[in-house]
Amino acid sequence: MKVFCLGGAGRICREAVLDLVQHSAFELITIGDFNLEAAEAVAASLDDKRVRAVRVNVLDHAATVEQLKGYDIVMDGTTITLNGLSTACIAEAGCHGINLNGFGEEDASHEIFARHGKICLPGFGMTPGVTQMMAMHAANQLKEVHEVRVSHGSYRPIAFSKSIAETTVYEYDPELPGRVVFENGQFIQVEPFARPREIELPEPYGTSVQYIIPHAETRTLAKALEGKGVRLVEVRGTWPQPNMRLVRALYEYGFMRNDKITIGDQKIGIMDAIGQYLFESKEGHHTELYGYSLHIEVTGISAQTGEAVRHTLIHTHPASDGSVEDWEGLRAYTRNVGIPLAIATELIASGQTLCKDRPGIVTPEDAFEPAVIFEQLKKRGILIHEKIESLAEVR
Repeated sequence: MKVFCLGGAGRICREAVLDLVQHSAFELITIGDFNLEAAEAVAASLDDKRVRAVRVNVLDHAATVEQLKGYDIVMDGTTITLNGLSTACIAEAGCHGINLNGFGEEDASHEIFARHGKICLPGFGMTPGVTQMMAMHAANQLKEVHEVRVSHGSYRPIAFSKSIAETTVYEYDPELPGRVVFENGQFIQVEPFARPREIELPEPYGTSVQYIIPHAETRTLAKALEGKGVRLVEVRGTWPQPNMRLVRALYEYGFMRNDKITIGDQKIGIMDAIGQYLFESKEGHHTELYGYSLHIEVTGISAQTGEAVRHTLIHTHPASDGSVEDWEGLRAYTRNVGIPLAIATELIASGQTLCKDRPGIVTPEDAFEPAVIFEQLKKRGILIHEKIESLAEVR
């Protein structure tokens, strides 16, 4: 098997590449990046004969398609704004595809993937990705699903890469149509900082107020659980509190609209300028606490007992304090995101999916049995924990 790691020199995707080197059966692992020097440095650090580095530019569609042809799968680590272009290249090249984001730009390539008999899974990291696996694990134990609340804490600097800075601007764009909740059969668009709710994450993260964010889980879980009568799907998230305070202030003062301003003889979006400042500043590259924390709450009627129950699932990972090798500092965040991407990449390439006979764009719920993902995560020190409560007893 051969895998092309598009954008593979990025801080998150290089962790996925490392996992492929350590755990996968791929015979060729190509790191393709616009920055060839960075790709070559990552390849050299891995010191594995299966790994090579090449320059790729997804803005050159024809050339990229030629580079991708012959690979079993393309693991796409490019940014949200490039995912439509990169997915079109992957589809035309006749490869399976997977990426981290899943904001919907990939859907336009569905028919091309289907024609080639290939699948493309947009959005498989921690969230979206593992979050859907956790929710489905709970839902599979229920004959009725009433409410699903997906929450996460993403503890990383606000702009350790340009793509991360871009994500911040994207998710809190006031006009973004994808910031929705699913309620009583309808998708309802909400503004930034809507529906605040206290979420208790495991230590060292603790309890914080989280708000609705635009993530794929809202739509994919609503569809997957339609047959069980799901009434509510909400997705919330938080970053470190200084980051949240900054984003809230920028939103309240209108900066998140990214209005154009004139400086000298140049026009520039105000958030583009702020994002660049954060990327170049020490504050944009540092936070006090690093890591990732998922919290999934699913209520419904137990298939086993017939009573109303609540399943609460969380995940834990090795500490970021330097006590566990390769998990120190920022890597406690980037490994949490990159490792699930790598796991799913090999499962798709080797045909270990639920949807191999249904090519095209698929969702995490369509692709995998949760237990398969959980077992692979466990091998890497990432653990899923579940608590089941009777709602009659809670009340």
